[in-house]
Amino acid sequence: MRAFRAVAGAVLGAVVLAGCGPSGSVGVDNAPATPGQAAPAPTGPTLPGPGPTPAPSGAASPTAGKPPSAEETLVRVTRSGGFAGQTHTLVVKGDGSWTRLDREAKPEGAGKLSEAELAELRTALREADFAGLPRIATGGPTIYDGFFYTFVHGGYEVAGGEGSLAPALREVLEALPSFTQ
Repeated sequence: MRAFRAVAGAVLGAVVLAGCGPSGSVGVDNAPATPGQAAPAPTGPTLPGPGPTPAPSGAASPTAGKPPSAEETLVRVTRSGGFAGQTHTLVVKGDGSWTRLDREAKPEGAGKLSEAELAELRTALREADFAGLPRIATGGPTIYDGFFYTFVHGGYEVAGGEGSLAPALREVLEALPSFTQ
């Protein structure tokens, strides 16, 4: 039953995030580019494909060429599952400030990475090459009561169970603040 709840929570998290645009919010990315121009018609939900979710055509990835500003999200990582079936999300901004959210997206902790910690996280994110990672990692060993992670960075969303994560994503996890208090 716990495994079912963990999988159901992970699928629900992926579905919710799939409805979000590259900026992480629903609807904002479909706003007209110029005044008077109609917004593109919504295409409805889609099933995850075999590859990464690219940035919208004609738009560069937020991390391409320049780091995100202090207010922009550098990375968002959601961890769900585990023995107790918990869900926590870490949101790290471009200036290193971070917020930990509970399963209801209510803040439960905050802080700021040191310059060295922020540099380590940026390096791990760059070396992870989100554009080249599979959208959903598979093939690793099944870890019962393990965690499922969803990463959103630079216009890409990748996810996988802890036994299937690429080593580069493990480096990103190590550079993040704790998911629990």
